[in-house]
Amino acid sequence: MRRRDFISFFGGAAAAWSLAARAQQSDRVRRIGVLMAYAEDNPDGKPRLAAFAKGLQELGWIDGRNIRIEYRWSAGDAERTRKYAAELVALSPDVILAGNTSTVGPLQQATHTVPIVFAGVVDPVGAGFVNSLARPGGNITGFTQFEYGMSGKWLELLKEVAPGVARAAVLRDVTIAGTGEFAAIQAVAPPLGVEVSPLGSRDAGEIERGIADFARSPNGGLVVATGATAVGHRELITKLAARHRLPAIYPYRFFVTVGGLMSYGPDRVDPFRRAAAYVDRILKGEKPADLPVQAPTKYELVVNLKAAKAVGLTIPPSLLARADEVIE
Repeated sequence: MRRRDFISFFGGAAAAWSLAARAQQSDRVRRIGVLMAYAEDNPDGKPRLAAFAKGLQELGWIDGRNIRIEYRWSAGDAERTRKYAAELVALSPDVILAGNTSTVGPLQQATHTVPIVFAGVVDPVGAGFVNSLARPGGNITGFTQFEYGMSGKWLELLKEVAPGVARAAVLRDVTIAGTGEFAAIQAVAPPLGVEVSPLGSRDAGEIERGIADFARSPNGGLVVATGATAVGHRELITKLAARHRLPAIYPYRFFVTVGGLMSYGPDRVDPFRRAAAYVDRILKGEKPADLPVQAPTKYELVVNLKAAKAVGLTIPPSLLARADEVIE
């Protein structure tokens, strides 16, 4: 065989091998790990994962056909979270979906190479998960739970529903990186004529004492910021607000469904739908380091009319018209 013919033959064969390899790779069933902080039977987790699965399906990824999804549910237990993080990494998945902040940390400790997409981290830069929002720089990216600038909206809505509020306590978890929320609230307070002060929420006793002390003076209102302790004590907090007749606003809908006055915050399901698009891009060859962390795009306002009546308030019709949900 002449040299020129050999080169042509070899080049054509190499191209054919490359095409065959790509076809084989595209036919390979991809493995996706999912680590959730909920218990498997928790009703809050199901719609999130349904949105994720639907998002993948719309992009052509179907569990049992061209992808296999491995689920782990830690039920908020730190030791179990570490165990399941190690289990998922050992399966050598193509990408892992992390439900929130408490699941990302153990996954980060378990791997620096497997791509991780989170769907609800409060402060990924402060937590050390990414170098910056625009350029994550490692194997982790995803969607933040909050954009701190919107926190000022809580105080604006509280003042709208209760114009007499001149003092507002901000119940926040001082153990997490969340000072941006309080700063945003402080920024809008002077124009609204409201004096704001922080309250700790490390445990039930601190919450109860802080709210009781604050409620001794008139014209008060309550803003509940994000944080696991507030979420865990949501029924206590809403009962205390009603007992002391404090108009209050919360970051999540589930505060309102257990008796809270109103909530304003991001749609908790939407980031899981959006996470599917990042998983798709990673499966197609993009790197988490090049995918910027994104803020929420959908927010919802929920109002509880029964709770309003309990604290002696009438919700303005203009606010009711803007509400995404009104609980009777």
